[in-house]
Amino acid sequence: MIRRRSTPWIHRFSRLLIAGIASCGALVTGYLTIVKLSGGEAACTASSATAGSAAGCNSVLSSPWATILGQPLALFGFLAYFSMLVFALAPLLFKSGENKEQRQKLENLTWMFLLIGSISMTVFSSYLMYVLFSQIKTICPYCIASALFSLTMLVLTIIGRSWEDIGQIFFTAIIVGMVTLIGTLGVYAGVTPNGTAAQTDSSQGGAINFVPQQNPIPGVGWEVTTTSGEAEIALARHLKEIGAMEYIAWWCPHCHDQKLLFGKEAYKEVPHIDCAPADNPNNIKPECKAAGIESYPTWKIKGKTYTGAQNLQELAKASGYKGPTNFKYYLNR
Repeated sequence: MIRRRSTPWIHRFSRLLIAGIASCGALVTGYLTIVKLSGGEAACTASSATAGSAAGCNSVLSSPWATILGQPLALFGFLAYFSMLVFALAPLLFKSGENKEQRQKLENLTWMFLLIGSISMTVFSSYLMYVLFSQIKTICPYCIASALFSLTMLVLTIIGRSWEDIGQIFFTAIIVGMVTLIGTLGVYAGVTPNGTAAQTDSSQGGAINFVPQQNPIPGVGWEVTTTSGEAEIALARHLKEIGAMEYIAWWCPHCHDQKLLFGKEAYKEVPHIDCAPADNPNNIKPECKAAGIESYPTWKIKGKTYTGAQNLQELAKASGYKGPTNFKYYLNR
């Protein structure tokens, strides 16, 4: 009597496991997409040496590597994870005993999609891990988690079924890996090794692309390296005259973006409150708590609230500024 070979448990549950991991990845990247588009600050549990818990994550979100084709990188990550979720669950929608032939074809097709997707996501995540530790030089739990999700899905895809041709896996891995790596390098070709966009020229004016290369000075932040023009100084004085207020945190990269937009001379005139105590960056000062500040920077202008770093043209419009508007810098969004 010939015994029927039992199906390994990993083969029975691999698709559900992949779907669960893809769901976690979609939640993480979906959250980061919302944070990036809203200009807010991501909640983060890891801390850098001096910058406080949120500095590392938000340094990554404010870097030029966090944007592709003008859209948040996290948005593309969300679409990738959602696609993996669909590929993992699609064959399971067939009822047992129904359309076996079609289900088998769909299983084979989606396994190949899962393999291609997990390989490309793992290669891309590996490049981002290199950037994170060698260029941005910080710790981002969300980024590390996403890389682990991608690698785990790849492992589950490989061991989660009986592949008839092992050589097919290696061949697919080589082709997809090379295409993904070449595409990744092409997408980030305009980003220089120090993390700034190639077109940025802070001495002559233009796009602002601040990427922290070192920890901020507690209570101070990073040095403002841009210079102010007549328009920047006039706008800063106007904001002071009408009682506008900017709420910042010294460890916040987006707040430094705002400083760079004004320049070091004009920013001395900008009315602002640093909400983060120098000795406890995760805390918030009472006046900021009373003002209902939840993210940095936040502007209060004529009774209205504006979150995130604002281009000076936007501040001019919101404040009713009528002076010169030949501002030197703008945010490279």
